[in-house]
Amino acid sequence: MDSENDSQDQEKTKSSPGNPAMKEPVWSYRGYELRASDFTTAMVHFFRAEISRANVWRQRLDTTTNWAVLITVAVIGVAFGGSVSHHSSILLSSVLITLFLYIEARRYRYYELFSSRVRLMETDFFAAMLVPPFHPSPDWAESLAEGLLQPHFSISMWEAFGRRYRRNYMWIFAILVTAWIAKIWFFPTPAASWNVFLERAAVGPLPGELVIGLILIYHLGLLMIGIATIRLQEASGEVFPRYFTSQEMEAAQAGKKNPLGKAQAWFKPHTSRRQLFALIVTDQAQAVADRILKNMMRGVTAIQGKGMYTGKEHNVLMCALTVTEVNLLKSLVGEADPQAFVIVSPAQEILGKGFTPLDEIEIEA
Repeated sequence: MDSENDSQDQEKTKSSPGNPAMKEPVWSYRGYELRASDFTTAMVHFFRAEISRANVWRQRLDTTTNWAVLITVAVIGVAFGGSVSHHSSILLSSVLITLFLYIEARRYRYYELFSSRVRLMETDFFAAMLVPPFHPSPDWAESLAEGLLQPHFSISMWEAFGRRYRRNYMWIFAILVTAWIAKIWFFPTPAASWNVFLERAAVGPLPGELVIGLILIYHLGLLMIGIATIRLQEASGEVFPRYFTSQEMEAAQAGKKNPLGKAQAWFKPHTSRRQLFALIVTDQAQAVADRILKNMMRGVTAIQGKGMYTGKEHNVLMCALTVTEVNLLKSLVGEADPQAFVIVSPAQEILGKGFTPLDEIEIEA
C-alpha cells in the first residue's frame, strides 16, 4: 500500500501545474499553442489527405496511358484487318498518342505537386520521429507552409513530358513504327524492292521519301526530348535518395558542387524561399515588438524616425521574415496599433540567426 501511495504521489507531482519542468510539451506555432499530440494528429490527417489527392492524380495518369494503349491496339487491328485499309491511320494515331502524352505530362505535374508534400512529411517529419534527437529538420515546416500558401509545380513540363515518354510512351511509339513498317512492307503482298516500299509509303500527294523523312524527324524529336531530360530529377515523388552516400559526400568535399551529376536536385526547390523585410512605423513600438517577439519568434530592431510632413517623432521597427509570416505580422501589428504604417518589401538575401547562418555561406572564388 505504501508503495502504491508513493507512485500515486509521484504521478501527481509530474502532472502538477506548479511543476513546469514536468508539464506536457506545448508546440507554440504561429501564435497558437498546441499540444504535441494535437499537432501530430493534425499532421497525420493532413498526410492521409495528401496521399489521397496524389492517388487520384496517379489514377488519372493510368487512365491516359490506357487510352493510348487501346488506341494503339485498335488502330493496328484495323490497319492489318484487310488490304483496303491504309497505313495512314497508323500515322494519324501517332499524333493522337502524342496528345495523350502531353495530357499525361500535365497530369503528372499535378501528381508531383501533392506527392512532393507527402515526401516532405515522410523524410523530414515522420522519419525524424524514429531517430534521435526526434525533431524535424529546421526548415521543413516553412517549406510545407509556403507550398500550401503559394502552390507551384515542383517539376517542369519538359521533365514531366520526357519522364512519361521514357516510362510508357516510347514503347508505344516503337510498336506503332514497327506496325507501320510491317504494314507497308508485307501488305497486301511483300514488297519486292525498296522502290516499291517508297511507293507504298506515299500518302496522297506526299511522296514516300518525304513521309519517311517526316516520320524520322518526328520520332527523333521525341527521342531527343526523352534523352535531354533524363538527368533531370526534380520529381520528389519518385524513388530517389534523400541524402548523399558517403562516396558522394567525399566527392562533394573534394570540390564537386553536384556529386550526383544531375541537372537539378531531386527534392529541394530550385530557388530559395522568399524572404521579406518589414518596416513598421508606430507609436506603440514596445507593444508591437513584444507581440512579434512572443508570437513569431522573430527579432525586431527599433530606430528613431521623424515624419517630415507632421514633424512628429516616430519609432520605426525593422523585422526580417518569410513569405508565410506576412499575414501573422499584419495581424499582430493591427492588434497592437491599428494606426501603424507597415511596409513589406522583398529582400535579396537575409543572413543570420533564423535564416541562413553566416558560417554556412560558401564564398566563391
